[in-house]
Order: sequence, then structure tokens, then C-alpha cells
Amino acid sequence: MSALTLSTSSATTQRGDVVVIGVAKGSKGSPVVAFGGETVDKAYGGKLAATLEALGASGSEGETTKLPAPPTGLKAPVVMAVGLGEAPGKNESYDLETLRRAAGTAARALAGTKKAVFALPADDAPSVGAVTEGALLGAYAFNAYRGTADGKGKRGAKADKKEQESGAPLAEVVVVGAKARDKAHKAAADRAQVLAAEVHRARDLINTPSNDLTPAVFADQVREAAKQHSLDIEVMDEGALAKGGYGGILGVGQGSQNPPRLVRIGYKHPKAKNSLALVGKGITYDSGGISLKPAGHNETMKCDMSGAAAVFAAVVSAARLGLRVNVTGWLALAENMPSGSATRPGDVLSMYSGKTVEVLNTDAEGRLVMADALTRACEESPDAVVDVATLTGAMVLALGNRTFGVMSNDDAFRTTVHELADEAGEASWPMPMPTHLRKGMDSPVADMANIGERPGGGLVAGLFLKEFVDEDVLWAHLDIAGPAFNESGPFGYTPKGGTGSAVRTLVRLAERAAAGDLN
Repeated sequence: MSALTLSTSSATTQRGDVVVIGVAKGSKGSPVVAFGGETVDKAYGGKLAATLEALGASGSEGETTKLPAPPTGLKAPVVMAVGLGEAPGKNESYDLETLRRAAGTAARALAGTKKAVFALPADDAPSVGAVTEGALLGAYAFNAYRGTADGKGKRGAKADKKEQESGAPLAEVVVVGAKARDKAHKAAADRAQVLAAEVHRARDLINTPSNDLTPAVFADQVREAAKQHSLDIEVMDEGALAKGGYGGILGVGQGSQNPPRLVRIGYKHPKAKNSLALVGKGITYDSGGISLKPAGHNETMKCDMSGAAAVFAAVVSAARLGLRVNVTGWLALAENMPSGSATRPGDVLSMYSGKTVEVLNTDAEGRLVMADALTRACEESPDAVVDVATLTGAMVLALGNRTFGVMSNDDAFRTTVHELADEAGEASWPMPMPTHLRKGMDSPVADMANIGERPGGGLVAGLFLKEFVDEDVLWAHLDIAGPAFNESGPFGYTPKGGTGSAVRTLVRLAERAAAGDLN
């Protein structure tokens, strides 16, 4: 990850490859230099805004404009102006998410650069954290399989140096206006570094091809992290799953030559008063099973383990931040493949809870592995359970590609999760749980079926999961099918490919639990 420095020095005195300033839309429609860029503007004789306007800059969010530094007054040779959108009113400040996105946009545009000085509006701890977080999240690249000499996509093979450098993320971030000796500023920057590192961990896992990330390999990576951060770890292989009666996880994974796993990773704080269980869907590849996905829907299914990646990263984040809360992550890992041993439509699975489920569609597999993991998580009586899954295409149709749905068995808790996601900078929307949709999952041969009515399919999936959560346990379901994998162009601090969606929301929830209030 990019190196980070906090500096009280002026942006004009910093040595680097580029100085990043903010530019906003003024009240008269012309761009204005944002707070933090005053000394840079002075180096241009106070004409920086006019120069940017002449170059076509407007201050629109996501816009970047590069221009050469003046002959004197700056030690960096280039200035980059990044758009912040509408300028705030008098006595108002920029929204934190605006700062995150601006810093991320600049960091992405500066891929291959060694050092960038960020002179964005950052004069208090929250804004320092936002700029730092955005810049570090934007400085991401997944190059493990690029530029290899042997053609086998193996990390460490020699590649053309110029090609490597051009594809590398921004190497060093300097945030000016931040005070390294100020405890609040430093804490905000430290938190941002942890969040960015763990979001990167999730992104790397999501972007790794399924032939290199099987359930067993995923479990091994969790083992390594658990050892590094002194976390509890338990890995149940196919033998243990069979002995324990985990029919949902086994049923999904039985068609693959790569057997399933259920991983428990736990962080404990000696002064914790609350406990939180996180459950993540970890389908390392989803072909749809016997109910095979049609052509055009298989290519990105390596991302179907994004929920497990988010849970894994969130637990490690809680440990690295030393939060006063006990957090347990449950990763339900399986590969959903068609074969002679695969579960067939019409088969009945005996779940870990004791319920039986008629599988009418093997492509509705995520809810089956999640059901077993949810039941197991509830046995430890946590104060709240939150599951995260790329569960349904129906949720994407409802909310689009950038917003995840939030469902819960408690309206107040659903509101809390939604608000915390907003604070974290992740778009979400509260969704209902209409009880009349439950009848569509009635089965003539089992306790229930794994699908119901097609309309409202995302809500049906949530209702299915609710059947496996103890009634007295506070529970929320996050369907991240839309934002988990970005197939379009990058934006803000979000890259193309795996995004690490929900990691920051889960960390905010853990912080809320550590403060003693989950509602």
C-alpha cells in the first residue's frame, strides 16, 4: 500500500512529483480554488482559478486538470486540480465523502507516480481521515497476473520495468494541513490506513481467479492472517462439516472437486461488553450448478465470495484498531459446480438447523451456505448478527450497481446499519421484509424450498435467511450483489473489479458496538 506522511508544511515547500488541490464550482459558475490550495494559488499570482477555467475546468466532481507549476514558488513540477462539486456555503465545510472521492480520483489518475502532495481541505481530524482514506483507497492496482515473463500469471516473475511502473499505484501520499503530533489527526490517519489496507485485502481476494482461490486456499489465507494478528481460528473441512450436519454447505459444494470449508475467525478484547457476529457468503466460483447460468453471466462469478472477503477484512480491521468489542467472522466457503455428484433440482438438504430444504434452483446456492453459517453463529449468542452476501440479481435490479440493500428483523437496527453505511461512505438502502412472500417458499416435500416468488426475489432471499436466525437475536442482512464488483469504469476511489464493498460499514458497526450501542 502507498506510504503515508502527514505534514504541517506548506504545499509549495513539499518536494514531490505533483501537488493536488481542490477546485469547486463557485456561485457564479466559475471554478474557485478550495481551502488548502491558497499557497499554490499565490504561486500563480492569484490567477490559478482563471487559468483552470481557461483550460476547461469547471470544478465538477470527479474532474481532474493538470497544469505545469509556475517558474518559481513551487518545488513540485506539476499541479493537479480535482473537482469537488458545488462549493459549500459560508460557515459550511465539504462533505467527508466528497473529500474521499476527490482524493481517490486524484490518486487513481496519478497511477505510476512516486509522490503526490495532497493540499485538499483537511484542517480537522475527520477531514484528515477522509482525505487519507480516499487517497489510499484510490491508490490500488491488482497486478499479480500482469507482465509476467513465463506467461503463467505467477507473482514474482520478471517483467518490463517501465510497464510495471506505469501500472503501479501511487507510491507515496503526503497530506498537508494534517498534524502528525496531533493525537486526533494521527488517530484518524492511522484508522484510514487500516481501513484502506483491509479493503485492499478484500479487493485482492475478489480479483483473484477462482483457479487460484479455492475454498481451501481461502481458508489458508485466513489462517495466515489469524496467526499474524493473534486471532482465534477454526477451519471445518468436508469431514467435519459432514460430521456436524452442515447439509447446506455440503450440498452446494458436493459438485466440485474443491471441497467446501466453514471458517470461524474471532477477535476478542479483554474489556469488551458487546459481541458481534459477521457471516459472509464465500462462493469462490458460481457456475449456477445444475441450474447452469446462461452465457454472459459466468465471467465475473469469481466475485461471489465478496461477502466472505468483507467479513474477513472487517474482523482483521477490528483487531488492528483494537476495538473494545468481540467480533467473530463466519466464512461459508464453497464452489458451486455442475457434475455427476452435484445437487440436483428437486433434491432435499438437511440443514445444520434441522430444517429440510427442497432445492428447486441450484443457482440459489448462497442462501444455503449462509443458512448453515447463520445457525452456527447464533449458537454463540452474540448481541447482533450481520450477514453480507452477493445474494441476488433482483437486488441489483432494484437498487442498481452502486447501492446495497439492508434488511433486518428489527426496524431500528436496520436504520442503524443504513446510517452507519452512510457515515462510512457506502451507499445502502433499507428494504422491507413482507411476510406474505414467505408462503411462496412452501414445499410439498420439505420444510421449505430455496426459492419463492420471482417478483421481489431479493426480499424472498432475505426472508429465507431469517428462517435460520434465532428470534431473539438482532440480525441484519446486507445484499451487496450490485456494488461488490465494478464491471464499468473506475470512479472516485472505486476501481474496476473487486471493490471491497461493506468492509467499512462493518467496521463502523463494530466501532458502534465497541461504544456500547447497537441501536
